[in-house]
Amino acid sequence: MKKTMIDILSAVGLLSMVAGILLLLWNDGLLSLSPIVIVVQVLAFFLMIWARATFGRHSFHATASPTEGGLVTAGPYRYVRHPIYAAVLFITWAGVLGNLSVLNVAFGLLTLAGSFARIGCEETLVRVRYPEYDEYAKKTRRLIPFVF
Repeated sequence: MKKTMIDILSAVGLLSMVAGILLLLWNDGLLSLSPIVIVVQVLAFFLMIWARATFGRHSFHATASPTEGGLVTAGPYRYVRHPIYAAVLFITWAGVLGNLSVLNVAFGLLTLAGSFARIGCEETLVRVRYPEYDEYAKKTRRLIPFVF
């Protein structure tokens, strides 16, 4: 896949994720008073902070672009390859399941599709930039340790 197409798909993925989350907020489908939802979302938030802190000086890009400094495999990246996306999905789907409706499921699926688009784009580019990624991917699950 050409870099331009990857950039477009990655940007569409990001917009889909943001739209899904904003639509869930608009529809009162992201936050809940359920203690289970709150615990899952708080833990996911801390996972996101841990992943971001571990990623360090590497920056966020609106499109999939591997950064300088080598492949990050420490912290939560030791357990999953995409802990920030995992955290976003845990927050999103805890809210969806705590406020179950057809519309909220649709918004959750929009966020999920955007996340998978971003993950696919990033993995394509990281494999080219860091050949050791293939070995890392064999040992580390994509989003949920020991599962997926």
